[in-house]
Amino acid sequence: MEREEDTSKREEKPQVGPEKTTITGQHEHDGKIIITIDEAKLSARADFYPPIGDGKPLTPDYIASMLDTLQISYGVDWNAIQEAALECNLNHKVIKDVLIAKGDNPTAEIPEYYELEDTLQSAAKTIDKDAQRIDYRSIASYIVVKKNQQLAHRKERITGIEGKTIQGVIIPAPIQRHETYTAGKNTIKTEDAILAACDGRLVINDHELIVDEILEVKGSVGYGTGHIIFPGDVILDGNVADGFKVYSGASIIAKQTFDATDVIAKKDLIVAGGIIGRGQNTIKVGGMVKAKFIQNCRLASRGPIQVSSAIVNSTIYTLDALDLGDKGRIIGGEIFTIHGLKAASIGSETGKTTRIHCGVDFTVQQELDKLNEQFRVLSQKREKLQKLLQDASLEAGKKQKLEDFKKQIDAQMLLISNKLTDLLPKLNADENASVSCLGEIAKGTLIEICHVALFIDKPIRKVQIHLDKAQGKLVWDAIK
Repeated sequence: MEREEDTSKREEKPQVGPEKTTITGQHEHDGKIIITIDEAKLSARADFYPPIGDGKPLTPDYIASMLDTLQISYGVDWNAIQEAALECNLNHKVIKDVLIAKGDNPTAEIPEYYELEDTLQSAAKTIDKDAQRIDYRSIASYIVVKKNQQLAHRKERITGIEGKTIQGVIIPAPIQRHETYTAGKNTIKTEDAILAACDGRLVINDHELIVDEILEVKGSVGYGTGHIIFPGDVILDGNVADGFKVYSGASIIAKQTFDATDVIAKKDLIVAGGIIGRGQNTIKVGGMVKAKFIQNCRLASRGPIQVSSAIVNSTIYTLDALDLGDKGRIIGGEIFTIHGLKAASIGSETGKTTRIHCGVDFTVQQELDKLNEQFRVLSQKREKLQKLLQDASLEAGKKQKLEDFKKQIDAQMLLISNKLTDLLPKLNADENASVSCLGEIAKGTLIEICHVALFIDKPIRKVQIHLDKAQGKLVWDAIK
């Protein structure tokens, strides 16, 4: 019977290499095997070829000598080899891809580690290295844990097992390290777990588990709760009754429209609905502000302000930028922002004038206004004293007292003058600030950048207004 495959040349020498076929044989018509060793030397596969004509069949001694030549000594499957060789010899059939030897893969060693509880996995996405700030794009990731709640559990060390190649070479067990969590502020580490030491907000900072204490008010703030004055985060499920304070040493999160009377948040103010002001008090925020709308409100923030719908008849201060996105409107009121603003429309021809001030540090401006007022009052007092001192009939003792008082006023005015001199260079904080409007800026709107004003005497659309220092005026570019 004829061979199914072409035979190789006589007396070919074994060739060993990753993914390379090793062909072995004795005489041209003898039965042969082709052996392939994988790159990791963890398995060997063989193709069995029957003899041609009067060629010699495959024999155990021949196969053993081939394995010895290739140094295949471990994990040899002699049963598979004998079955394939027997079928090949008897049926004169090529038998391909027979697994003739298999080594042992090593099993990795896994050191002891602490694994986060499954119910808390979403908290791992809210890592923040800056004073445990919240990811405000997704309040759902804001996780509250209870005292003694298990945060992570200990996984015991798993011993590794060495492997071995088909050539008998030992493969050391690798070390597989899993991410592990450590106990941080307000947590307790036991022999088997990490527990929360108090009620609070779970924060994960570089795999350190921290419980940030918070106060969650399930209902409304009113006579049932009294004023809310709390050093940590405050979460409000309901509204705030008129006249009640909400002070937080961290962030305030309101889950509905927020009627604000007296509010201070040292970090951030996040409102699911809008912010409606009551009275003349100013809402003060140390971080960022996020809300759907702001109405009839005085609000000052050190961080950026994001409003998705509208700002109506409000006075807004920010040491950062104001962003109303592609749909938000500014109607009436006055805006102070260092780094500019973006809105869909600004102003209203039928309402009150909308005033926009950019590039100026409002805290410096307020301090300047206060100092200027003090300087004005002192100037008036000094002027009155000057008139009194011109009276020739004034007694010497009284005159001396008035002169001493005048010297005190002069000293105070000099001190204020020096402060004003120091503050003035700090007033214009960002000369690159701009006002971007994707829709219309209404007639009657006033825009200032670094105290350079532009009065809109007719509507303009889709423009970015900025300061041209060379010309000393505000100019605009079209937004395409």
